[in-house]
Amino acid sequence: MTNPLLTLGDTLPAFDLITAAHVEPAIRELNARVNAGLDGFEKTTASGAAPTWDGVLTWLHELTEPLRLAWGVVGHLTSVCDTPELRAAHQAMQPEVVTTFVRLGQSRPVYEALVALRDGPAWAGLDAVQRRIVTNELRDMELSGVGLTGPAKERYQAISLELNELATRFSHQLMDATKAFALDLTSAEEIAGLPRTLLAQSAAVAKAAGIGSGDAATGPWRITLDAPSFIAFMEHSRRADLRERLYRAFVTRAAAAPFDNQPLMVSILALRSELAGLLGKGSHAEISLATKMAGSVAAVDALLSQLQAAAKPKALEELAELTTFARSTSGDAGLTLQLWDIAFWAERLRESRYSYTDEELRPYFSLPKVLDGLFALTERLFGVRVTAVDGSTSVWDPTVRVFRISDRDGRDRALFYLDPYSRPANKRGGAWMNSFRDRRVRVDGVRVPVAYLVCNQTPPVGDTPSLMTFREVETLFHEFGHGLQHMLTTVDQPQAAGINGVEWDAVELPSQFMENWCYDAPTIRQLAHHWQTGEALPTALFERVCAARIFRAGSATLRQVYLSTLDLELHHRMRPGETTQDVQRRIAADILVLPPLADDRFLCSFSHIFAGGYAAGYYSYKWAEVLSADAFAAFTEAAPAETAAIGQRFRETVLAKGGSQHPLEVFRAFRGREPQVGPLLKQTGLA
Repeated sequence: MTNPLLTLGDTLPAFDLITAAHVEPAIRELNARVNAGLDGFEKTTASGAAPTWDGVLTWLHELTEPLRLAWGVVGHLTSVCDTPELRAAHQAMQPEVVTTFVRLGQSRPVYEALVALRDGPAWAGLDAVQRRIVTNELRDMELSGVGLTGPAKERYQAISLELNELATRFSHQLMDATKAFALDLTSAEEIAGLPRTLLAQSAAVAKAAGIGSGDAATGPWRITLDAPSFIAFMEHSRRADLRERLYRAFVTRAAAAPFDNQPLMVSILALRSELAGLLGKGSHAEISLATKMAGSVAAVDALLSQLQAAAKPKALEELAELTTFARSTSGDAGLTLQLWDIAFWAERLRESRYSYTDEELRPYFSLPKVLDGLFALTERLFGVRVTAVDGSTSVWDPTVRVFRISDRDGRDRALFYLDPYSRPANKRGGAWMNSFRDRRVRVDGVRVPVAYLVCNQTPPVGDTPSLMTFREVETLFHEFGHGLQHMLTTVDQPQAAGINGVEWDAVELPSQFMENWCYDAPTIRQLAHHWQTGEALPTALFERVCAARIFRAGSATLRQVYLSTLDLELHHRMRPGETTQDVQRRIAADILVLPPLADDRFLCSFSHIFAGGYAAGYYSYKWAEVLSADAFAAFTEAAPAETAAIGQRFRETVLAKGGSQHPLEVFRAFRGREPQVGPLLKQTGLA
């Protein structure tokens, strides 16, 4: 039988056939093809023939696509249905794959062909998109060490290999450490305050682990560090001692043997710094920002400083208010709030102030109805239809859904997989969008893009569907926004289609933009219906949800400023002799209103910067939030009758243009001016 990893591209992955045994032979074969193709190219370029777009860029994409697709599928599977065998196969092949792509990035013949294309007669025949792609490819190759020779080049290659291996180990150890912890509850006293949904979910988790019968009423109940379990417990458990135990476990994840990420962090930071030196840069942040919209550390500092100035006084007020409320409600006039108390008392204050609970909202947000409303909004704004096509292709888990996106005339635009539920045993936490393949225009027609949308929300229990918290609804909208930019692109060149080529600090614009629609009354009226009675979410309750949007906004903003600043300090301003914990304590003392615990090792689980794409770029969330709030204001400032026209303009600019233009140009085309921070400060109640 043909290896299913060798037939990707025009066909979708045969997830029901792919096994760990397919990984090494397929990746080794595809890797060899790329190297053989590069050998041939490097020999033929010596002839001196003038390079062309097809002869360099099209050739390069076609050469590497089979390997990129197959390796992408393998990486995806390690995230959503991890097994020891799959992980071992991935780790075995990673050095070979990394070596090949480093070789491509450092190929002098490829680089010189791109320079000759830029400087030669063919340049006049390229359009603006092609020219941007060539310019960006040259920049990226320069940042990949194409100018290095001898020992410096060899060292760069060795560092790249080691950094990829360390990032993979960091991610795996975090997943393993998260899975290794469990808090088993057996008595009524231990579950005091816990909502019914958490009891049902935790009883089901216990049963899956071979403990108990899964009865939500009698238990036992297993609480984990997986987000739906951890957050709900911290917000609702009346047992401060158990909250403390869970909180300490959470902030020390992957900080002790056998899953200790601390030495990995030290090595990653040192290697990134060394690599920056090889490239003649002062820090890893300079490399990172060379490819971003902000452009410089100074520009990022200016935004973070502005946000900190607006948020910190508000956060101090919020802490004082919360302390007063907790003392009054508990009857303990001397109560000092601990870090594990904040979520619990904040939830009580929110319930008191806005007269609703997350549990009161859950029955109105069943996943099927939320999807119906999300897809209806998508058609209303962007003129496309989303249709379920479950069973049309294989999936990696029975709970995964498959959907098709088409124009109203029925023309296919894209396909996406939705993997919505938490699976602590084999799926990493968080939520993300990733692509299987990009849009590509060929002689035989358009090959539509395909995306993975992955969440970790509360799963269904028994006959009860997935009843979502409001934050889980926002998360689904967020990831779908990423998916829309990938799937509704109209760029013909795959190197700039969808999110490809989009500056990293602008890539969150569509996702954060979509979150705003969770506070839009017509949208909520369509998706929020009681899963049993069909009753619509009461208007008064929705208005309280909207009012609560700015609840503790100062604290939330300050938290993001803290993480963004910490990221920059580690990658740009780390002082000689400082440890990562020294940096964390120093930044926390300057920004936060409550210091971390002495044994806090949060950095050991900060996968965004140590195992993701956000190193010296975590600020991107706030940078893009400025863009998204301003973009959404275009709708709120206009009459309802104009919504469809504005939505179409958003589709034709932000969603369609992808990486074909600088994001500032794309934003200007949509908004008619440059972005302003005012709408974000107003939206978060900080203005």
